[in-house]
Amino acid sequence: MQGAFEEHMRALEAAGARTRLVRTREDLEELDGIVLPGGESTTMTMLMERVGLLEPVREAIQAGLATLATCAGMVVLAREITDGMPEQKGLGLLDIGVRRNGYGRQVESFESPLHIEGMDGTDFPGVFIRSPLVERTGDVKVMATYDGHPVAVRQGRIVALCFHPELTSDLRLHREFVRLAASR
Repeated sequence: MQGAFEEHMRALEAAGARTRLVRTREDLEELDGIVLPGGESTTMTMLMERVGLLEPVREAIQAGLATLATCAGMVVLAREITDGMPEQKGLGLLDIGVRRNGYGRQVESFESPLHIEGMDGTDFPGVFIRSPLVERTGDVKVMATYDGHPVAVRQGRIVALCFHPELTSDLRLHREFVRLAASR
């Protein structure tokens, strides 16, 4: 509905997945996985609520739908948002606390190589654009850190990233997500 969904669709298709947009409750049927992209977390949740998708998406993820959340998608999933808008609702499914735009404003965007646990080969190119800062982790597996803070976490079938893998030509994370989604 909002965010970098087209870039994720291209990356997932290049990684071998079939994709479709989710804009209605019916679009959730028979999915193997869902991506909550980067964008603006408050707008994303308001739009999902307005079209009646907030609760169905929450229920689908709670029922085990594989989920890849990047940047704002991570904020939408977080249990705690330390600087969210007063009316901001989220899904509250990922046991982390985040600060929106914790790595700075748009002009402070940066790239950094990241060592991601379990990923073979070279470091992954982390693209950080108004990224959330993970301030607290609970029952999640930290897969990568930057400057002492988690930037990639996994909880069950949820993978959440502070950065934007869809803005790189490196398909390793999207391939891993396709494998996770197919592993039901």
